[in-house]
Amino acid sequence: MPTIIFILAVILIVLLASCIKIVPQAYAYIVERLGAYNGTWGTGLHFKIPFIDRISKKVNLKEMVVDFAPQPVITKDNVTMQIDTVVYFQITDPKLYTYGVELPMSAIENLTATTLRNIIGDMELDESLTSRDVINTKMRAILDEATDPWGIKVNRVELKNIIPPAGIREAMEKQMKAERERRESILKAEGEKKSAILVAEGEKAAAILKAEAEKESQILRAEAEKESAIRIAEGEAQAILSVQEATARGIRMLNEAAPSNPVLTIKSLEAFAKAADGKATKIIIPSEIQGLAGLAAGLKEIIHEEK
Repeated sequence: MPTIIFILAVILIVLLASCIKIVPQAYAYIVERLGAYNGTWGTGLHFKIPFIDRISKKVNLKEMVVDFAPQPVITKDNVTMQIDTVVYFQITDPKLYTYGVELPMSAIENLTATTLRNIIGDMELDESLTSRDVINTKMRAILDEATDPWGIKVNRVELKNIIPPAGIREAMEKQMKAERERRESILKAEGEKKSAILVAEGEKAAAILKAEAEKESQILRAEAEKESAIRIAEGEAQAILSVQEATARGIRMLNEAAPSNPVLTIKSLEAFAKAADGKATKIIIPSEIQGLAGLAAGLKEIIHEEK
């Protein structure tokens, strides 16, 4: 009997322990009582009634990322390409998530594929390749609205890869190559243009500097010649002044000596003698000097005879 009581006690303890549940952070447990929804357990310690309550689903409340396989889509200009998408979503209502839809991930994948086909079908190839942000925004809005009854919040949708057909890729690569070559040619031409402009500006600046240097050199030469001429003129003026001063002193000395008329006449003859030493072919001598000259000649002959 004690053994049976011990066994029953152990079974009761194990049963009670199994009914104690701890819900971890960022999780929610859906609890059913006799097959019907009874409540949602949040983070913490909970106790369920044995054989009556059961945990039907454990829901992860963290943001989750689902990468769907590439889906074939057809553009408005009838180009078939493969696009794979990445969906970021979070469960906001565990009850709706549990009872709103069967296989929620499959439902989101199919909804994503159909939405993507509808959006891409209204775009041409070039537009679809350059409008990723527009496609992402439209898909997020449509998916978020469609998944509200399932207790799911779609936070973001991204187009991971857009894979055009091989022929389209080759044409795009050729186009890109041609565009790169065109840009290279433009950059090369712009570089040569800038180089030519810089060379021309350098030559212009050099010519201006050369002209300015020549101008300054001419100015300096002119100033030097001017200063030299001024010095020469000053020297000549000084020489003339010295001659005039000497002449004036001579005249003053003669005036102070009070020379007689014969002396003056002899000085005049000396002056005419100096003039005669030049290249003059004709000299006119005043009559007073001629008479005095004859007198001087007579005196010279008398003195000679006396000797």
